[in-house]
Amino acid sequence: MSYIKTVDLCKNFGDLEVLKDVNLTVEQGEVIVIIGPSGAGKSTFLRSLNTLETITSGKIYIEDELFVQAEKGKVIDGMSKEKHKALLLEMGMVFQRFNLFPHLTVKDNVKISPMKVKNISEEEADKRALELLEKVGLSEKADAYPNNLSGGQQQRVAIARALAMEPKIMLFDEPTSALDPELVGEVLNVMKDLAKQGMTMICVTHEMGFAKEVADRVVFMYDGVILEEGTPEELFEHPKTEKAQQFLSSVL
Repeated sequence: MSYIKTVDLCKNFGDLEVLKDVNLTVEQGEVIVIIGPSGAGKSTFLRSLNTLETITSGKIYIEDELFVQAEKGKVIDGMSKEKHKALLLEMGMVFQRFNLFPHLTVKDNVKISPMKVKNISEEEADKRALELLEKVGLSEKADAYPNNLSGGQQQRVAIARALAMEPKIMLFDEPTSALDPELVGEVLNVMKDLAKQGMTMICVTHEMGFAKEVADRVVFMYDGVILEEGTPEELFEHPKTEKAQQFLSSVL
């Protein structure tokens, strides 16, 4: 069963067309890595999936049900508000910037959403937070504050926080681009572990080694369009379009 599917997805900012008829299907348990130059629409696509951006036109399906349909910038069809909200809670999102609450400890950052949104007890939330911090290799930092952590550690906390909501899919928007080079690996390792455990993932990244190693499919976006997609081997070894060839020769 496909987990998420877009049909003719368009997004304009004023007269600027950022996404132009984007069609993508992501199967349950699949890891999709989206690559392409800056300004290709990659982050806007990700933000459209979880409705941080309102799409201009097109359809998004989740688990084969119509999630949202828009025309001329207005939502014209989709799920009930309750179902829509419930499905949004099943999408974890990790951004370039970590967006942690500076006044809360690491453990409290991880446990606050499940307690507030899912009404789970503090005891249960504590237990889950500590399990997740262990998963991302930070159990010893549970009582530290975000400003006492490195960028890589903060990003791993952000991943744990997203996982605390028990999402069915994780969206990663260039999660390593704000990090110093020596800290990138620790975040990618956490993402690799998630992929091995069967998490459905869509990652926008400039890390080509990660794409080669972890992606089931690599999607190349250029100027708001998916120009090509395929297995890492197909796309990296035999890119079909000139734009993909140029892009890959500049980054590999």
